[in-house]
Amino acid sequence: MSETVILGNTFSNVAELLHEAARGAPDAPAVTFNGATRTWAEVESRSRAAAALLSRLGVGKGDRVALLGLNSDVCFESYFSPALIGAMFVPLNYRLAARELKECLEDCEPAVLLAEAEFVATAKAMQEQCPHIRHVIAFGGADPEPGVLDYESSLAEIIATGSSKDQHAETIPGGSEDAILLFYTGGTTGKSKGVMLSNRNMLSNTACAVEEYRMERGWNFIILGPLFHLASGARIFNCAALYAHAVVLSRFDAGIVLGSIERYRVDSATFVPTMVQMVLDHPEYADYDLSSLKIVTCGAAPLSLALQRRLLRALPGVRQFQTYGMTEASPILTILDSVYHVTDGPLSAKLGSVGKPPGHVEIRVVDANDKDLPPFAVGEVLARGANIMVGYWRQPELTAEAMRGGWYHTGDAGYLDEEGFLFLEGRVKDMIVSGGENVYPIEVENVLAEHPAVKECAVIGIPHEKWGEAVHAVVILESGASAREDELIGYCKKNLAGYKCPVSVSFRSQPMPLSSVNKVLKTELRKPWWEGRQSQLV
Repeated sequence: MSETVILGNTFSNVAELLHEAARGAPDAPAVTFNGATRTWAEVESRSRAAAALLSRLGVGKGDRVALLGLNSDVCFESYFSPALIGAMFVPLNYRLAARELKECLEDCEPAVLLAEAEFVATAKAMQEQCPHIRHVIAFGGADPEPGVLDYESSLAEIIATGSSKDQHAETIPGGSEDAILLFYTGGTTGKSKGVMLSNRNMLSNTACAVEEYRMERGWNFIILGPLFHLASGARIFNCAALYAHAVVLSRFDAGIVLGSIERYRVDSATFVPTMVQMVLDHPEYADYDLSSLKIVTCGAAPLSLALQRRLLRALPGVRQFQTYGMTEASPILTILDSVYHVTDGPLSAKLGSVGKPPGHVEIRVVDANDKDLPPFAVGEVLARGANIMVGYWRQPELTAEAMRGGWYHTGDAGYLDEEGFLFLEGRVKDMIVSGGENVYPIEVENVLAEHPAVKECAVIGIPHEKWGEAVHAVVILESGASAREDELIGYCKKNLAGYKCPVSVSFRSQPMPLSSVNKVLKTELRKPWWEGRQSQLV
């Protein structure tokens, strides 16, 4: 069995992380949500009880347990409780349209669906359409409904039994290679992909983060990004390894973020660039005491040099890191260390890069035949390591294609300099990164193509001051048909999450520009928007 060493302790699964935190710091704060704080001993007890509840409901090793809701203490616990019995946790994107949500649920077939109060009605509707969902469990203040279990009362009843067999004996975690998390990401084929991540994957990433970011025991973390994204979710395991304290915000609000950093003396915060922009733009930013911050990490999309410099001026003395990664990598692939976050001197030349891979990750840049390229030659970025996913859920062919030759093919383009620093230059895929959210054009194109007035369409990313990129649709209408821009945007909003929908539409009378193999040349469609600007990073 593969084991991972973190701060001198050896782990083979994330359940052991939880048990060690409860043993090493039982009375230390573990999670604060809506002003209420629980210790690590309490989180372990509740997670064990939740695992026992799931077991009572017939959930076993390899089964899926999904959650539909905003960030919460229950979501925090759910990163552990299914893993205690070898099941997989599936945090769902609550922003998905009903059709998209149903597709995910039909794909992963969860036995249990946890639903926050405001999503219980949606969960019940999904259960009617997806019969494999045997139980809906409500949390977050929802009134019990017929056929819906109540999370808090169920846990209270189990915990009241103390060290009973029902609470403890049934928590049998899986092995290091067993999948414990299933994250849905957009798909280049138009269908979301379920990324399976194992105990080993997450322990490897945790060891990396603790070491590379030079985190310390007992720190206070703020979790402000959605927990259906791994960038936020991975911090939960960091907290357990460090006996640390997670301040969980239900959703991002710049003012609440600033107030929480001040109130809880937060040591570590993770942002996407749009969050940085909104925090620094807050009219009362200067009134808050942020002196507790030790590190700020940024990921999901690159910080522009202008925003990097602004952040350095705003938080002098705070160590800043940029991270490049993806769900399939658990998620860290490279880190630009804080020593390179300077605007002057020889080290400042690295500020435009995304850094170097940590010790457990190997990175290559290759040509179309997967042959290694020399320094400064642009090609596709490949990765290998203990952090790379188990595979795509029920998509063996897609997994084999992504992992051909034993290396994960990221679909991202870049180059390595002579010192091994990675610089991203563009996208092999046409993915759009808008406000830290990945939007795959084919998903939007598939919906637009269903509109009766649309003959052809192509979706591209265009510059946006706040979000980095915005979704734009180029449309050719059927002969004699008519459609307004707002009509097509509204049509998308009925079938897609809001962040995936076009913010603008342009109508084209000429044919789409095509390559020699008759593929739409999106580079040509993007040119009018991007000419004169820096190349866009992934």
